[in-house]
Amino acid sequence: MVADPTAGTPIGEHVTSVIDAGGTPAAPRRHPGVRLAPGARLGRMTDRAPEGEQALLAEPMRSRWSPSVFDDTHVLTADQVRRLLLAAQWAPSCGNAQPAAFVVAERGSPSHEVLVRHLSRGNSGWVPRASLVLVVGAQVAPDADGEGGYKPFHAEYDTGQAAAHVTLQARAMGLHAHQFAGFDKAAVAEELGVPAYYKLMAGIAVGVPGDPADVPEKDRDREQRTRHRRPLSALAHGDRWGAPWEGLDR
Repeated sequence: MVADPTAGTPIGEHVTSVIDAGGTPAAPRRHPGVRLAPGARLGRMTDRAPEGEQALLAEPMRSRWSPSVFDDTHVLTADQVRRLLLAAQWAPSCGNAQPAAFVVAERGSPSHEVLVRHLSRGNSGWVPRASLVLVVGAQVAPDADGEGGYKPFHAEYDTGQAAAHVTLQARAMGLHAHQFAGFDKAAVAEELGVPAYYKLMAGIAVGVPGDPADVPEKDRDREQRTRHRRPLSALAHGDRWGAPWEGLDR
């Protein structure tokens, strides 16, 4: 990974800097299809090359990954946060039930302090450095007035769609997102007053990558891990379950 030499790139000229297989910095790569918000600029970034067939995907999926070393001085504007939430708002849901809701835990805020106290040991080193954490909840039952929660069987699936939209919107804005599940959800829900008809699912840490030299070695090592995915034959079934879709061989 290398720092992006084009930090401050203006709207419409998304540029990523990558390393080749031997660890040598490669030429910056422009992604004209990724549009930034009016007046927005990319922060200081560290990117990595797409792995395997990820390179065949459209942006922002092609360059999406989940860094664990965030710049702990970077701050998101209120407009940037609002755009992330808009992405979740406009995600599809069964019957337009819209079960997803979020606690906006900006770094240093009271809600952020609550979350940090209840992070798992593995997440306690890197999550607090992110500019923002969105704590994700799904409405799984009606509220006190009988409103919402009328598609509980699909609520978690739909909330996952909203979270995915947030991560892709973040990438399109020149940001990165890393989702995580390791925190005491019951304790966080109690301290933040989350009603019982919402189920906390995960957190989404958002920001820009920081300097690996600023974090412990175990967190630096996490950044270098090769990402693995199951083969498509394990995902795509054809004439029956267990029989891979034949189109994979065409």
